[in-house]
Amino acid sequence: MTVVDGRENAKRPRRSITVRPSPALIFGCLLLTLTGAAIIAVTVGAAGIPIARVPAALGILASEPADTLLARDQLVLWSIRIPRVLAAAVVGGLLATSGAIMQGLFRNPLADPALVGVSSGGAFAAASAIVLIDSSYGDAFRFMQNALLPLAAFLGSLATTLILYGIASRAGRTSIAIFLLAGLAIAAIANAGLGLLVFIADDRQLRDITFWMLGSLSGATWSKAVTIAPVLAVGVIACVWIGRGLDVLILGESEAFHSGINVERLKRVSIVLISAMTGVAVSICGVVGFIGIVVPHLLRLMIGPGHRILLPASALLGAVLVVGADTLARTIVAPAEMPIGILTAAIGAPFFLAILLRQRGLAGL
Repeated sequence: MTVVDGRENAKRPRRSITVRPSPALIFGCLLLTLTGAAIIAVTVGAAGIPIARVPAALGILASEPADTLLARDQLVLWSIRIPRVLAAAVVGGLLATSGAIMQGLFRNPLADPALVGVSSGGAFAAASAIVLIDSSYGDAFRFMQNALLPLAAFLGSLATTLILYGIASRAGRTSIAIFLLAGLAIAAIANAGLGLLVFIADDRQLRDITFWMLGSLSGATWSKAVTIAPVLAVGVIACVWIGRGLDVLILGESEAFHSGINVERLKRVSIVLISAMTGVAVSICGVVGFIGIVVPHLLRLMIGPGHRILLPASALLGAVLVVGADTLARTIVAPAEMPIGILTAAIGAPFFLAILLRQRGLAGL
């Protein structure tokens, strides 16, 4: 009898125990990776700076090269490279975190601000502001020209998110099919609006609108990087506060309500965060897709679905990916520059197809 029980126990499949790395190890590895990516980003480009000369250009060590070489390194480093790397890191953090929040809010692993039209709505609003400023109706807005672009991108992203949520949600439930189809329809409408603006724009406006459509960080400056950095900081702090609510919301809105979560307030805060983060990122670099869908999925495989760790980790990994993509965009066709949106789409689209195939396998189709 013992032998039979032993054979039965031997045939019984054993449960695999998944060991998750500690949060300290996760954030330490992500910070080290981001530091390495930033160091590589500031040293490569059309005007390369050998890593041995970086400390002297930063003023950390005394310089041995000629003064003209040091002055050139300092000019490139402080005026171009560092603000661009900082802007890329912040934009990546904004896009990845907003994607993770949207997936938790809609309880949909395919949610992404760029995929469902939120980024396109912000880009359409920003492009409308570009055309409006140069028109006869734009004289009244010239005093706020610098603030009009990010404000328009934020309002466009907010309007798109509210419309999407209103269409996809009914009786406290969100339909995944309607959510995706509505997102595709909203993106198509926004892209149609962009096409109309391209048709009526002049040469200078056309270049600016093309910038929004393809995505680029070539216009990054210190002022822009410093302006958007507080948005990411406030967003990450708010994400820690809403993390538990998003964890419970996965079980359903009624279960979250009975668990003591103010569901409606959680929705409002999440929608504002998604809109603000996406709109600010779009105002700096245009439409950069698939960061918000790739990063949360990679992290869920490594650290699990808990949002209190997932959201800040998404900000770090998103920063790493965008800094790396921007570095590749600056060097792959140097001295020209490839739009960063092309690279993220080339990487993210196959990943998105892999997710769809995996969902099909889980559904038994």
